[in-house]
Amino acid sequence: MTVSIEGPHSRHEIQKSVDEYIDSLKGRLYQLNKSIHENPELAYKEYHAHDAICSFLEELGFKPTRHAYGLETAFEVISGSDEGRCVNFNAEYDALPGIGHACGHNLIATASVTGFIALAHVISKFGIREKRSCSGPLLKRMEAGRSTCLTLELTSRLTISLGASSIACYDIVCTYEGVSAHSAANPHEGINALDAVVSAYNNISMLRQQIRPDERIHGTILQAPKITNAIPEHTATKYSVRSPTIKGVQELGKRVCKCMEAGALATGCKLKIEESPIYADLRLNQPLCDAFQAHMGDQGEKIFSGESDGLSGSTDQGNVTYAIPGLHALIGIPVTDDANNHTHGFAAAAGTEVAHERTLKGGKAMAMTGLDILTDDDFYARVIEDFEKDKKRR
Repeated sequence: MTVSIEGPHSRHEIQKSVDEYIDSLKGRLYQLNKSIHENPELAYKEYHAHDAICSFLEELGFKPTRHAYGLETAFEVISGSDEGRCVNFNAEYDALPGIGHACGHNLIATASVTGFIALAHVISKFGIREKRSCSGPLLKRMEAGRSTCLTLELTSRLTISLGASSIACYDIVCTYEGVSAHSAANPHEGINALDAVVSAYNNISMLRQQIRPDERIHGTILQAPKITNAIPEHTATKYSVRSPTIKGVQELGKRVCKCMEAGALATGCKLKIEESPIYADLRLNQPLCDAFQAHMGDQGEKIFSGESDGLSGSTDQGNVTYAIPGLHALIGIPVTDDANNHTHGFAAAAGTEVAHERTLKGGKAMAMTGLDILTDDDFYARVIEDFEKDKKRR
């Protein structure tokens, strides 16, 4: 049976309530957005953003848990009861080294806060009981039968799109240990760790000819010698490996590791390989995409939805979608000089008022999608059915 709140309150009335509530907070939300944008912080060091978001929520009467789950800059805030389904709005607010909020995480955080407070508002106003909604960078309850995660990503394309999956990714760090010796007097006594890095680099460069067109390998040298008159005894290199699926990235990673091992074998160096956890590919959920598309349409925004070749980037939201149903929508913002994500131009665009306006629309649509999850049993059944069918295909 569908849990309905139609009664005397139509969906149009609820959408109007969401619009009026968020519009009344538009200026304060922009202040929050700008505060995060103007104070960029790296991952796990977002102290200003953490405090700014928590203080904003406290001013609205919420009780966020600061430093949640043992992480200094994580938070969780809950609205509603602990019964029933959970809608999680996943907020990111870290910046990139040297280029600030060039991925628009200030806007992602603003969208998630907007979606959360709007949904909490209508839950309270229209008497929806025994439902739960939470916001923050972590998801505690990962049971597919109870939780759904919504998030919004910003892009330089003005189109709003759904149905594009991201690819799997993980990092490999290789450290080489050689033996130091005087480069002129007795180089034959040394074991050259720089040669090992160069060998690995060349091996991986040749490997790229034989990988799939939708796979990527890109890296950097983390530690290299600073002088010429001593055989280098310590070097380190890091590579990111990307492939459309978890299985694919694991297989490609094995090939990259062999290239690194070959560098050690050729030079006589010892090596240590460290691999990061894998960012999974993004699992799409068509009912959630359809709902978000409809709610953006209610705000006069056309949205593209459909299967595509996917995105060449990666996100930890992919891991979430392997555990529970999730929505990962893309919202475009105006940019100058055709600036793309991860550039100074995009960082500047992410701080504009027009970008904020588009972000609020995305947040409102996430709130209404969350309402569908909490109140429409038939819709939620389709969400779970799509999630389970996709799981069997993998």
